[in-house]
Amino acid sequence: MIFLLARRQLLRQVAAQNARNFSSQAGAAEVNRLGVVGAGQMGLGIALVAAQRAQVPVTLVDNSQASIDKSLKFADKLLEKDVAKQRITKDDALAARERIYATTTMDDLSNVDFVIEAVPEIPDLKTSIFSQLALTCPKHAILATNTSSISVTKIAAATTNGYPTDLSAASRVISTHFMNPVPVQKGVEIITGLQTSQSTIDTAVAFVKRMGKIPSQSADSPGFLANRILMPYINEAIICLETGVGGRDDIDNIMKNGTNVPMGPLQLADFIGIDTCLAIMKVLHEQTGDSKYRPACLLTKMVDAGWLGKKTGKGFYEY
Repeated sequence: MIFLLARRQLLRQVAAQNARNFSSQAGAAEVNRLGVVGAGQMGLGIALVAAQRAQVPVTLVDNSQASIDKSLKFADKLLEKDVAKQRITKDDALAARERIYATTTMDDLSNVDFVIEAVPEIPDLKTSIFSQLALTCPKHAILATNTSSISVTKIAAATTNGYPTDLSAASRVISTHFMNPVPVQKGVEIITGLQTSQSTIDTAVAFVKRMGKIPSQSADSPGFLANRILMPYINEAIICLETGVGGRDDIDNIMKNGTNVPMGPLQLADFIGIDTCLAIMKVLHEQTGDSKYRPACLLTKMVDAGWLGKKTGKGFYEY
């Protein structure tokens, strides 16, 4: 009898989960064109994966033509590398490349179904972009941010353009936080703001899956999941370096060889960007008020020196 009751309970749980899965799929809107704001490393990665894996046309927007040209050259190199390693065919590479349309005009986002902002972690910059997206993009378009630490609720509020009772755009704001490098890392954090609708969540989850990614949902809390855990780890490694607990190589080697991570925390900071690490630590410190998130002094000094990691050729290592 106990076995039969347990089996019935299990069947009910499975049925309920299947119903939730069906509901989630049913609530997802079709994405036929993607917009990406920001042609940096993250923006390009998102655009390229969407063009390759989801096979959707992508409008890539940046206010710098030089940044666009640099990113598109890098995209060509990545595609050539995939062809050389026989991961894709030449025809696949050409098709993916042709799906990316680059422009310096935000108005070219007037026909997208989903847009992802991928600019630096500067709150005023992001809110100004979302204020513009709310006016430029179609009224059904999902407005996503790639923020790694800034409140999604605050970003969504910027879309009301001074009319706080107009929640139509705010309900379509969500965070799709891709991990770096985007073509390699599978994880994507889905973070909802207070205003985010269920249909927006469903569409975002479905689309990142279509891009071949694995979504994890997080509350709109400072740092969310990934950086709430990762950044204090990196920051503590920097404190260990600046206070002489260990040298650069010793710190990275013990973590690589002792915990089996692919790279040590200092090398990882270089790849993320020292300025990005500092920006996230500042958000954690300011928004939580907890002294355990105080940025390492060396982290601030390196940003002041312009030693931002791999992207500038010098960080904890030289490139």
